[in-house]
Amino acid sequence: MNELLLAYYGDDFTGSTDALECLARAGVRSALFTQPPTPEMLSRHNGLQAIGVAGTTRSLAPKAMESELVHAFTAFLEHRPRHIHYKVCSTFDSTPETGSIGCAIDVGRRVVGSAYVPLVVGSPSLGRYCLFGNLFAAAGVGHSGEVYRLDRHPSMSCHPKTPMTESDLRVHLAAQTQSKTDLFSVLKLALPDEQQKKELDHLIAAGAEVVLFDVLNNQHIKHIGSLIDEGSCPGQPLFSVGSSAIETALCSKWTSDGTISPVTHWDIPEKTNNVLVVSGSCSPITDSQIAWAAKNGFAEVAIDTPAVAAKEGTEESIQRSTREVIGLLKSGKSVVAHTSKGSSDPRIAATVEVFSKWSPNGQPIAAHSSQVLGTAMGHLVRQSLAETSVRRLCVAGGDTSSYIAQEIGVESIEMLYPLAIGAPLCSARAPRSPADGVEISFKGGQVGREEYFGSLLTGTIQ
Repeated sequence: MNELLLAYYGDDFTGSTDALECLARAGVRSALFTQPPTPEMLSRHNGLQAIGVAGTTRSLAPKAMESELVHAFTAFLEHRPRHIHYKVCSTFDSTPETGSIGCAIDVGRRVVGSAYVPLVVGSPSLGRYCLFGNLFAAAGVGHSGEVYRLDRHPSMSCHPKTPMTESDLRVHLAAQTQSKTDLFSVLKLALPDEQQKKELDHLIAAGAEVVLFDVLNNQHIKHIGSLIDEGSCPGQPLFSVGSSAIETALCSKWTSDGTISPVTHWDIPEKTNNVLVVSGSCSPITDSQIAWAAKNGFAEVAIDTPAVAAKEGTEESIQRSTREVIGLLKSGKSVVAHTSKGSSDPRIAATVEVFSKWSPNGQPIAAHSSQVLGTAMGHLVRQSLAETSVRRLCVAGGDTSSYIAQEIGVESIEMLYPLAIGAPLCSARAPRSPADGVEISFKGGQVGREEYFGSLLTGTIQ
């Protein structure tokens, strides 16, 4: 393995592939794993410069998060990367009880021991902007719609598991960690380069333990990349937290100094006969993508989520949907199997009611529901791959994605083609599983244009 530039842990699978794409497009040879890779796993990938682990912490309680992250970050240190990144969603959705980003910051500071933690969330390519500490996000298909402050965003402000009711990320974090967070504002980013460095040094010397960077445009991303890359040194990686803007910023710096060379040409994926889409997303964007697919020849299968919840996600609980999906795939149809169509789908409330009657080991219902539904959908996918010829798959929705990947036996993925920003088509390595070698896309709920599932079928790059 070459010198490792970066090791990152993603709080769910769809967000982890977003970071993978940023690295691959920039020319960083990267692989994404479902657990900290062993030497044997790494030996199956030549010349890696970055590794990622697609985790489940977005849906976990702090105690479970801490156990998971101590293990991952400690394993990363053994590979001596220049940077260790905890990758979060660009909408920063989290609560003190579920997916606490503050908990991840505290664990990373303790295990990695960085002088400070850069926090970069704004990502212009994804329609995310941070101004004077407040996060804004575009709404609508493909992020082409109106930009909202996050606490007024039509979907993120009322997310059923982690609603964002505060747009100032410093205030939001203060409920999750006692680490002192200071702001490197858009005004500081307008200063000359040397003055920016002095301002950052001043914040750290004054006691900033976390430095939140404003981001409005790609020029800001370039400045941030230079600032944070200087914080790493051999044997002492810098621990950072944020969206894939961290990868974008660092790759900008590494491109400018000649460390890497961006990929300028990608092959076009071939059209395939049919695809299987499994969606655990309640996003209005994914809802519109399901509606487009249904109008354009895809078959829909509505998963009975209350029944799945009642039987704790066992294979039996989803057999009816599985048999329906397999029959449709064998007939040549492309299929979208979904747990909801938008946040007002009545299945959501009915499923929450089932989960509210029991919560094992004190887990938040959000964590347990993600595991149960994701595992059940994994059963559906694994059996469908085993009994049909379908070889292209999309997993939509972040909370359930990692559990689906684990259930179908994915060990690692590498990027093949850029279909849409944040949702590339990848090749899966899944030893002793029918998922081995399949082409797979992990798509976040807010990602992709309306016709994304059609692009997956035809091999059209959006």
